Amino acid sequence: MMIVARERRLAEIFVEVADSLVEDFDVIDLLHRLSARCVELLDVSAAGILLVDAHGELQIIAASDEHTRLLELFALQHDQGPCVECYRTGAARTNIGLTAPEAVEAWPHFAERAIATGYVTTHAIPLRLRSRVVGALNLFQTTPHVLGDDDIALAQALADVATIAILQQRTLERSHVENSQLENALTSRILIEQAKGFLAERWNTSVDDSFAVFRTYARARHLRLSDLAAQIVSGGFDTSAIPAPATALPGERDG
Repeated sequence: MMIVARERRLAEIFVEVADSLVEDFDVIDLLHRLSARCVELLDVSAAGILLVDAHGELQIIAASDEHTRLLELFALQHDQGPCVECYRTGAARTNIGLTAPEAVEAWPHFAERAIATGYVTTHAIPLRLRSRVVGALNLFQTTPHVLGDDDIALAQALADVATIAILQQRTLERSHVENSQLENALTSRILIEQAKGFLAERWNTSVDDSFAVFRTYARARHLRLSDLAAQIVSGGFDTSAIPAPATALPGERDG
């Protein structure tokens, strides 16, 4: 019964993704949803998606929670970790025990920070279309159970969907358009980070909670996350129009 329910949910998710792949879709929102779906479907604790920028550097683009985003940033800062190697080689790295001597030796800073965050196992799946690699999907577990071949295949399928969403089929062979799309996505991510940090400070709540409310508000009004974020950052949007999260202090909830 659980298998049937999981397969039904998987079908729903791929339909959801397919419905999102329309002209001028919000790639940032889609990648955040895919990160959350990885956690839901694969029994992992957290997920993050990284994209390469025009300079060949990996940048965080979406994550299932703030802890994962910070860990990914730390990994990139030290130019090490399974996700970095996965992007460079185009090959998946799965079921990596972060406390194993070989992991600690290969990525000492990454392994130390990951363990301190509570993760004991990690997986890195390439965002790849044929020979083109545009980033990587990183999965984290707080328990050491092994992901089987079927789960790894599903993770790769979700990564493939993310890759197609980023590149878009109409522009796969036009590298200058591809680079522009990636740069736009990375620029949008910076604006969104600034906006959710601003809202978290305004409401005196967590960044995760502020981002959840921000996304809900934008999606209900069919606004692109980056457009709403740009208005908030520029001061051209009255943030009191966004209902504060339940975790905000009473004064902040009242605006």
